[in-house]
Amino acid sequence: MTEGLVLDIARDALYTIILCAAPMLIISLVVGLIISIFQTVTSIQEQTLTFVPKILAVFVGMMIFGSWILTNLTEFINRLWSDFSIYLR
Repeated sequence: MTEGLVLDIARDALYTIILCAAPMLIISLVVGLIISIFQTVTSIQEQTLTFVPKILAVFVGMMIFGSWILTNLTEFINRLWSDFSIYLR
């Protein structure tokens, strides 16, 4: 197993992690921004106001994107297992 192969596996793993986490992070960012604008407009300065909508939005996002995320993760694991004999050389 060469250094290049290890770096390729690490790069693919990081790419998969970023790809799978991106929908939840984007949803959380958008909901947080909307709540922040709402707080600014109404002068409500409650710090805990953002948590419940973000949690609910991320939960809904997991319901929508969950199968896609699971598919990406299983494809990555299947690629790793199918190339396992190459890694042993």
